[in-house]
Amino acid sequence: MSEDTYANAGRPASKAKLTELPAWHALTQHVQRMRRVHLRQLFAADTTRGERFSLQACGLYLDYAKNLITTETIDLLVSLANACGLPRQIEAMFTGQKINVSEDRAALHIALRAPRTQTILLDGHDVVAEVHAVLDRMTAFTSAVHRGEWRGYSGKRLRNVVNIGIGGSDLGPVMAYHALRQYASKEMVFRFISNVDGSDFLEATQDLDPAETLFIVCSKTFRTKETLTNAATAREWIVRSLGDERAVARHFVAVSTNVEAAAKFGIDARQLFGLWDWDGGRYSMDSAIGLSTMLAVGPENFRSMLGGFHAMDQHFRTVPLSRNLPVLMGLLSVWYNNFFDAQTAAVLPYAHDMQRFPAYLQQLTMESNGKHVTLDGAPIDYQTGPIYWGEPGTNGQHSFHQLLHQGTRMVPCDFIGFCRATHPIGNHQELLLANLFAQTEALAFGKTNDEVWAEGVPDWLVPHRVFEGNRPTNTLLADTLDPATLGALVALYEHSVFTQSTIWHIDAFDQWGVELGKSLAERTLAALAGSAAPGLDSSSRALIRYCRERREGHAG
Repeated sequence: MSEDTYANAGRPASKAKLTELPAWHALTQHVQRMRRVHLRQLFAADTTRGERFSLQACGLYLDYAKNLITTETIDLLVSLANACGLPRQIEAMFTGQKINVSEDRAALHIALRAPRTQTILLDGHDVVAEVHAVLDRMTAFTSAVHRGEWRGYSGKRLRNVVNIGIGGSDLGPVMAYHALRQYASKEMVFRFISNVDGSDFLEATQDLDPAETLFIVCSKTFRTKETLTNAATAREWIVRSLGDERAVARHFVAVSTNVEAAAKFGIDARQLFGLWDWDGGRYSMDSAIGLSTMLAVGPENFRSMLGGFHAMDQHFRTVPLSRNLPVLMGLLSVWYNNFFDAQTAAVLPYAHDMQRFPAYLQQLTMESNGKHVTLDGAPIDYQTGPIYWGEPGTNGQHSFHQLLHQGTRMVPCDFIGFCRATHPIGNHQELLLANLFAQTEALAFGKTNDEVWAEGVPDWLVPHRVFEGNRPTNTLLADTLDPATLGALVALYEHSVFTQSTIWHIDAFDQWGVELGKSLAERTLAALAGSAAPGLDSSSRALIRYCRERREGHAG
């Protein structure tokens, strides 16, 4: 069966189901054999396995030897990728074809980090030139703030930057700030507000001087309810403190496409940094959504991060599938999700500054691949996106690692580590890395009944001390956590997500599931305020009635 019968540049097509492909059937047969194999056996049979199942590119080293795979497994997974048209889909994305089928759009986040010399045409326009025009404006604004040329309404320097957004307008900037804060200006304070819970706003601003605070309102449409609610509160905070509506123009900038709504808020078009409909929120941390990141680490480091993104883009586009880091990680995810019935995947960065990386990946992976129909709208009868979760090591070892080691569920894990410490203190980094490597070893090989018994453990206690092992892991290492490395890591997972979506024949770039709850919230908001809200179910009516009674009783 040719790939054309399965995928054609992301467009809906009459085709055979994924589970009817010969490559799928071959993997279904192969997994039966692999279920009877233990990683102890695979390593004992091949003393060079650790070297053979490893790759290095873009400053990252991937050890995937501790996976339940053989060379045949990889060959079969690559055959599936070819049957699903992955090479063609990769090229379709890079050339601006409308692979976001349900919204009839391109998915050109790769243009956000393309070098100035590159040209990518979309509807006759060079999007790379447009991207660099915005980057240049971001750079000029950042420099003006850093030099004290852009000041607050009262003439004070802006020393506090507060990013207001939600979803992709928050998770990426928050993650990047924490990951790169060793590069951040020590003279400035950076905060992030996303939750519509008033506590979030209060905690972010209670120790800040309004006269020294700049708000960045990030909303592509400038209609996101949570973001605009927080922005309105910030506006009131500034105006009340500084005593003049004109202060808004000096203390707010926007990242949006809605010039009219931003102007109505009080933000001049010259203070608005644009976005494009071909770039979804969860793929936007390297766009103007990253203005807070640039303000924190400076234009040079921001562009270094873009360089890391671009290096991984080129690797993904040009390297054969069997030696392609994002492709292999994506295919391994399909392998466990669809053939071992693993429902979740853990991401475990052994770096304190990567503490928000798992949360960032939750949106990237689950909003992209949490889909129940194919590109042509057919119901899916196989699993799509797994549930991603995780926390930094070593904290997780004293929390949920017990389930990873001795629980009844298979949880494939990605361990991420850095050879050199961000802040060298004593032997902390050696201890951190020792724990990382020990965890992957323990998960892979476990401890047998005989090994436990040989330690003199009483017979009745032996079963409790046995570790089955055979728990799959990837280990990603980099020299240090710097801007280029962060960019490469994020692009690695972006393209891994796209690889998975191509196999599953789903749209990784829409998010219609987010919309229903939003629209229903408008109706329930009216009901909470006391207005009639026809159509509410009895459970929702009872919940609203209970809350109103408690609030009214407290007010009385």
